Amino acid sequence: MKQDLHNYRKIYEKAELIRENLDENPLMQFRKWFYDVDEAGGIDEANAMSVSSIGEDGFPKTRVVLLKSYDENGFVFYTNYESEKGKAILANPKVCLSFFWANTERQVIIKGKAKKVPDQVSDNYFSSRPLGSQLGAMASNQSNVIENRSILENNLKKLEETYKNETPERPKNWGGFVVKPLSIEFWQGRPNRLHDRFLYTLTPDLYWKIERLAP
Repeated sequence: MKQDLHNYRKIYEKAELIRENLDENPLMQFRKWFYDVDEAGGIDEANAMSVSSIGEDGFPKTRVVLLKSYDENGFVFYTNYESEKGKAILANPKVCLSFFWANTERQVIIKGKAKKVPDQVSDNYFSSRPLGSQLGAMASNQSNVIENRSILENNLKKLEETYKNETPERPKNWGGFVVKPLSIEFWQGRPNRLHDRFLYTLTPDLYWKIERLAP
């Protein structure tokens, strides 16, 4: 059944993006925009981002994960290395991250290469998680086919009993990826679909080239 969505329209008019207001460092620009999103309110998880990778079947796939940290080394998130996502990234580290913040009418699109964070970084983050989240990561063979939900719940109950009086260690198949950006695009919605877009591209001499893109 066909559903016509032609009348779903929105006027973007909250802000503009001009070259003179851009930071020369895209990570500093990202930081500014991230704080703007938090201050504007209306979004539960400003750190929610889409991660796109090329799967072992040759198809791209996008899913939402949570950004847990970022600095000059890149953007960090955590997952099961043996999941569909983890295997895809380990086989082809070229990934795309994207944020869409409706409350500020902004998008950020990051292309880069991912690699595992050091074990100690993953250990530290895993130990900072609530016990339920730790055990949840251990209870699920992420992306594997399961017969029903009770399998997960039974796994969790067994783990809760096992670790009732002790602290679990991070599973070796679970940890972080850091995505080193090669390009970062900032998109600001504008009226009449004449959106502002600026692309930062990392040059061979590690200089960030900034260019305006047509919407």
